[in-house]
Amino acid sequence: MNIKDDGKFKPKLCVSGAAETSHCGANSFELAEELGREIARQGGILVTGATTGFPLQAAKGCKEEGGISVGFSPASTEFEHRNIYRLPVDYMDLMVYTGFGYPGRDLFLTRASDAVFIGCGRIGTIHEFTVAYEDNKPIGILEGDWLMDETIKIILERSNRRNDKIVFDTNPKNLVEKVLQLVIKDKNEINRSYKNSDGFNGTYCQDRIL
Repeated sequence: MNIKDDGKFKPKLCVSGAAETSHCGANSFELAEELGREIARQGGILVTGATTGFPLQAAKGCKEEGGISVGFSPASTEFEHRNIYRLPVDYMDLMVYTGFGYPGRDLFLTRASDAVFIGCGRIGTIHEFTVAYEDNKPIGILEGDWLMDETIKIILERSNRRNDKIVFDTNPKNLVEKVLQLVIKDKNEINRSYKNSDGFNGTYCQDRIL
């Protein structure tokens, strides 16, 4: 069995955003698609919540550019995904059916990603942002004709916790470049371990690394 030992996997880049986008402005779909294209152009694998709206358009852009798109569904099966949640399977190369509903899906989605991009969103986007923020992951905030970027700034101002891995930009190309630099730095400097049944409960476990 051939196992990669150089750590040079393609970065998994999550795009978080609103499934319903009536509040997002006229060019939100265009920006979402361009964000997906840039993720593909710059060698990333797109990860989304397998939903409609902003994430779906990012997946569309990614696939148009020949990229790889992975979806994390709140449903437990394809039938449930399609018929109960009424969510699409368009522009997906791989679907992970988490079976944990929207809040649980958010945790799987962000934990599986190397970085998270925030576009126009609602409360679910804020949830995914706060999980990524708590996990100290690189985060890119796409600024546009919506309020989410300003909402994130308010959260940051009142969070009482510093995070140097968050960048803002209005240009998808520039934003992806900035985030990828943070991902490379993150991979080179740290090893992250989450609380689990093995008893490791720190964000970093440098003393456990062989």
